[in-house]
Amino acid sequence: MILLIDNYDSFTYNLAQLVGESVELIVVRNDVSELMDLASEANGIIISPGPGTPQEVDSVLQVIRRFYKEKPILGICLGHQAIGHAFGETIQQAEQIYHGKSSMVRQKKGRLFNGIDESFPVIRYHSLVIDRDAELTDFHVVAQSEEDQEIMAIEHNNYPLFGIQFHPESIGTAVGEKIIKNFIQCCGGKINE
Repeated sequence: MILLIDNYDSFTYNLAQLVGESVELIVVRNDVSELMDLASEANGIIISPGPGTPQEVDSVLQVIRRFYKEKPILGICLGHQAIGHAFGETIQQAEQIYHGKSSMVRQKKGRLFNGIDESFPVIRYHSLVIDRDAELTDFHVVAQSEEDQEIMAIEHNNYPLFGIQFHPESIGTAVGEKIIKNFIQCCGGKINE
């Protein structure tokens, strides 16, 4: 079972539909009292996009810090930023605000990108980013945008902890389904075909 933590985002159920096509899924809001128990029972955790900043989703930060050594976690947009923040990375304003804009991303052979071309289009919805000029200590950058070199994906050096800044559930992110399936495989999940 995959747990999808909803950060009160309008795209969560698009993401749930994409994930739920491949594996058993439970969707819960980030402030439910049983969040830690559900996270404990899951084979993997996906943290949704959402409004606000990583500092405002304390329950999500607690889930990341508690479970990253035990099970795969994928953070998307705000979830990606929360993973960076949980490990002390600097989250800052992006040079350009992206709301439904297409970008080309170049990947560097991360686990989420198995079977995906080196360069591919994505849809971005964000105004915050992980500082691309900082020296990441726990992560390596596995994808960057081609036009502004912003960090588009990170992978932990030792654990199956992943963040992607773009939206895989968007129709404009043609490889989104493959990224989700690659994550599910990291969770040991059998994908429904």
